[in-house]
Amino acid sequence: MGSYVPSTDLERQEMLSTFGLHSVKELFEDIPQQVRLKKELCLPEGMSELEVHRNMMGLANKNKVFTSIFRGAGAYRHFIPAIVKSVISKESLLTAYTPYQPEISQGILQSIFEFQTMICDLTGMDASNASVYDGATAAAESIMMCQERKRSKVFISKTVNPFVLDTVHTYCFGKNIELIIVPEKNGVTDISFIEKKIDSSTACVYIQQPNFYGSFEDGEKIGEVTHSAGAKFIMGVNPISLGIAKTPREYSADIAVGEGQPLGIPLSFGGPYLGFMATVDAMKRKLPGRIVGQTKDSNGKIGYVLTLQAREQHIRREKSSSNICSNEALCALAAGVYLSAMGKKGLREVAVQSMSKADYLAERLSELGFKLVNKEEFFNEFVTESPKPVSEVMRLLESKGILGGYPLREENKGKILWCCTEMNSKKDIDELIAILQEV
Repeated sequence: MGSYVPSTDLERQEMLSTFGLHSVKELFEDIPQQVRLKKELCLPEGMSELEVHRNMMGLANKNKVFTSIFRGAGAYRHFIPAIVKSVISKESLLTAYTPYQPEISQGILQSIFEFQTMICDLTGMDASNASVYDGATAAAESIMMCQERKRSKVFISKTVNPFVLDTVHTYCFGKNIELIIVPEKNGVTDISFIEKKIDSSTACVYIQQPNFYGSFEDGEKIGEVTHSAGAKFIMGVNPISLGIAKTPREYSADIAVGEGQPLGIPLSFGGPYLGFMATVDAMKRKLPGRIVGQTKDSNGKIGYVLTLQAREQHIRREKSSSNICSNEALCALAAGVYLSAMGKKGLREVAVQSMSKADYLAERLSELGFKLVNKEEFFNEFVTESPKPVSEVMRLLESKGILGGYPLREENKGKILWCCTEMNSKKDIDELIAILQEV
């Protein structure tokens, strides 16, 4: 294989000559002998390009690729237009330089600015940041935005994604913030619990819409209760659902966050994914991480810069509200290209198909004795009680190349969270039902 050292032998020798040296060994002569490595590092021998390719293919072949997927639970398989990969694979974007230097990063900065604009359009909010690591991080960071000297109590619904709840718990533990878990009632948030417990020390209330079980929450009522106590209302959303559902702004939310993976980012073993955050104008200065703004130079030409930067990378750690000073630029670019390619009508079609196919699947499963648990209207996910052991159901489906629903645990043991997207055809659903008749 070729050398990964970018400079040639001649160039390296010229650099050494500048210092009056003849070899790299002379360059490190001042390093004491006792701290120098006396033997070879315990590393395997290098491979040729062909050997590396074979090795990587061997590892990749260990993956199980399902022909049909009926599982969501926070990560979803959606159709991704070919233009998404075509654009984000370009070297000028894939290996782009850090946007801290705007004079050489205008393309990346513009892509982030467009992403922020699209997130604002989706959520109805006034300002968005350049993204954070994932949806769970976005949720936790949004709670930190609401902390005030006299308001530090946080309410979060039990119906949010468990991984989001775990992340929020970790953040609150580190900040000594009181975290109150609002119980669920019939698969949705128990609003009466919030009404009884909320007070003037409450900083915010966080819910997920639609929630982890796929059901739509009474966002208007929860927003009213939250604001009546002077607290902030945070809503975690599935961006695809916004193709047909009300925006967080229409629910009177102060902050909207979510996982951007459904927007043109393929399923992956843990990521990288994309957390988005947007808020009302009054709270824009509390947004963590990077924010890109549009401006004009001295010649009147449009340019893009990092703006509102009096934040974590410029503030002493004990006074900053966040440690994040980065963003998922390539994933944000993918989301921007996806939304541009799909457009308003395309996004609505994805949402409509996902919801209608989930409804059809729920109807067919109920015919086999899978009792529907959801009491409220649901989007593309729903919960059923399984008439047979869940493990038996999953094993049978996997043997046929189908990834079944997500087995719920703890108090929901024996229940399955099913999911449909536009990728599940009627034929796929009917085949699933035919296989389950064997159980």
